[in-house]
Amino acid sequence: MSRRVVRQSKFRHVFGQAAKADQAYEDIRVSKVTWDSAFCAVNPKFLAIIVEAGGGGAFIVLPLAKTGRVDKNYPLVTGHTGPVLDIDWCPHNDNVIASASDDTTVMVWQIPDYTPVRNITEPVITLEGHSKRVGILSWHPTARNVLLSAGGDNAIIIWNVGTGEILLSLDDIHPDVIHSVCWNSNGSLLATTCKDKTLRIIDPRKSQVVANNFEEPVALQEMDTSNGVLLPFYDPDSSIVYLCGKGDSSIRYFEITDEPPFVHYLNTFSSKEPQRGMGFMPKRGLDVSKCEIARFYKLHERKCEPIVMTVPRKSDLFQDDLYPDTPGPEPALEADEWLSGQDAEPVLISLKEGYVPPKHRELRITKRNILDARPPAGPRRSQSASDSPLSQHTLETLLEEMKALRERVQAQEERITALENMLCELVDGTD
Repeated sequence: MSRRVVRQSKFRHVFGQAAKADQAYEDIRVSKVTWDSAFCAVNPKFLAIIVEAGGGGAFIVLPLAKTGRVDKNYPLVTGHTGPVLDIDWCPHNDNVIASASDDTTVMVWQIPDYTPVRNITEPVITLEGHSKRVGILSWHPTARNVLLSAGGDNAIIIWNVGTGEILLSLDDIHPDVIHSVCWNSNGSLLATTCKDKTLRIIDPRKSQVVANNFEEPVALQEMDTSNGVLLPFYDPDSSIVYLCGKGDSSIRYFEITDEPPFVHYLNTFSSKEPQRGMGFMPKRGLDVSKCEIARFYKLHERKCEPIVMTVPRKSDLFQDDLYPDTPGPEPALEADEWLSGQDAEPVLISLKEGYVPPKHRELRITKRNILDARPPAGPRRSQSASDSPLSQHTLETLLEEMKALRERVQAQEERITALENMLCELVDGTD
């Protein structure tokens, strides 16, 4: 009698589970624009979602802890004159996010740690170089302030966000619309897919394709008959690829190995509601005490629902085999070092003690233009107590006062509305 040999893998029993209702983000008007991006970006501090907005494009940024119903007047990030098509958090600064728009521009924003009182309308910098809409963004994985954008003009532009300059422009490689772009782990190569059904591996600093159509795939996996766009998310720490179909209601996941058949089906997480988009949390934002190996943020029509992937373990101790050292927030290179030909692997961190995000860091923009140079500063004077930065206590006091004022204004607005309704009833009664 033959016995079936079961492949050994620590990820065979990974299971997905939707968060409880009180852990979701409710009453968010998710964008209805027709585009194939994820519409959602998340990091260990913030959740960002592209939303419906009149008179331009906008997205909302929420602290991860701000679950529940989102106030309809919650401040948005606005500034684009056309719909926002893609957003991406900087891997080296959790307060910096880039947005791409139908208005042909890319904007980079600094998000404060506190909740702003009104809409954020002024980006740190606006990057203009595309002649048609910009639909794809991707930060360099190891070099500081290096951002890639791809547009409807079939061009890829690589920017130095710190200066606003174009480092590289790849405008003669793709004959048709670019569908997706991603970096390899050290940012030395790009992989792109195009409407011409060709997969290209590109060395951006040489502006040339180093590998093109591959004759035979190493594995072929039949999915389903749906024509929805697949959003792939790959975790190099576990060698698991997650496939989320836009308009689908499931997440399929596979383990990638070096031996044939290379791709091994693990499981499928299914739910009732189709997904409008999906966010994928970086490994440093996961809860290692619960053996969480992936967390998704599923967009519904009017809410965002976290979905947690867990490996069942009996021990409460840190699971070294599930959490190898993973890329942290420190860049390994400066932009000019990468441009000159240097490569470096990501700077890794351990998750054994849990990840603590670094303090808020400003994104500094340096314009390399003599006209932008400031006049020399006058004679220095000693710093008085009034010149010193605000203490943490003072900042908290100001934030509390602002919160109280907002509540008072809202209460007055509700009182005015009630009085207006009473007046209308009185007028109608006299008629």
